[in-house]
Amino acid sequence: MIITLTNCNIYLVQNKHFLFMKILLIGHSIIDHILQRDIDFIYPGGIFYSAVGMNQISSKNDEIYLVTGYKSAKYSLFEKLYSRLNIDLSHELEKLPEVYLKFSDGKEREETYLNLSSQLSLDKISNLNSFDGILVNMITGFDISIDQLSEIRKNFHGIIYFDLHTLSRGIDENMNRVFRVVPNCESWLSNIDILQVNENEFWTIKNANGEKILNVVFENGVKILLLTKGALGADAFFKNNEVITKINVESKKIEVKNTIGCGDIFGAAFFYSYLCGENIKESLNIAVNTSGIFAGKTFEEKILEIK
Repeated sequence: MIITLTNCNIYLVQNKHFLFMKILLIGHSIIDHILQRDIDFIYPGGIFYSAVGMNQISSKNDEIYLVTGYKSAKYSLFEKLYSRLNIDLSHELEKLPEVYLKFSDGKEREETYLNLSSQLSLDKISNLNSFDGILVNMITGFDISIDQLSEIRKNFHGIIYFDLHTLSRGIDENMNRVFRVVPNCESWLSNIDILQVNENEFWTIKNANGEKILNVVFENGVKILLLTKGALGADAFFKNNEVITKINVESKKIEVKNTIGCGDIFGAAFFYSYLCGENIKESLNIAVNTSGIFAGKTFEEKILEIK
């Protein structure tokens, strides 16, 4: 049974007051190729949008660290934003991952990748518990391994936020990313606190009905499941007195200009708000509204929206 709450005030963490926070973002930086009218528009992508969201919502006193790969020759694409973060824990790659994105009305976008790289190196991190929270965004699905996530969990006592993202997609012979059931999904789930998925990614957790999938998520230790639903807003699932409970926040009506990166911005906004001690309902409201604002911006406006 799932209980739905529309107006609630449930806290799962103690309300905190920070002078500043130190947050770690982990995920691949990607070169996005947006195909429109047979023209290839090139933009920064991947963890870049998680960083956009975190940059937008965080305080000027916060320290945002980024573990990603970069390429000196392509760094100008990311420089305006990354120069405002701490990238001392990042490292240079021989080639950056690239993705060609094709959109069809009412359908999940098609993704074709080039230069899929191996896992990011976490070797430069000396003290995980110096961070207040860690956000892992599986941008390519190869960003970190289960073993790396297990090491993070073993050595970090705070909250781990995990966006399933492209871990939900396999690769066919043409390098197209196609949805599949995530291999060893329970092992991933057992090392995280908050899981973010969209409506298609939700069904890749396990080949089962919705109730069974929810049970699998919470049986493996996840505290909050966030389900993003585009124009319909987002749901948050969590256990309240051992009963799976759902909160929904609807999106405000806006003129959508593009949705690239909005899920990543949603995740950053929710995580930051939750770390600040906001309850689930308020954090969800902030995340939906923040991502909605960015859905009403062009690519160029999103990139310029950097404090």
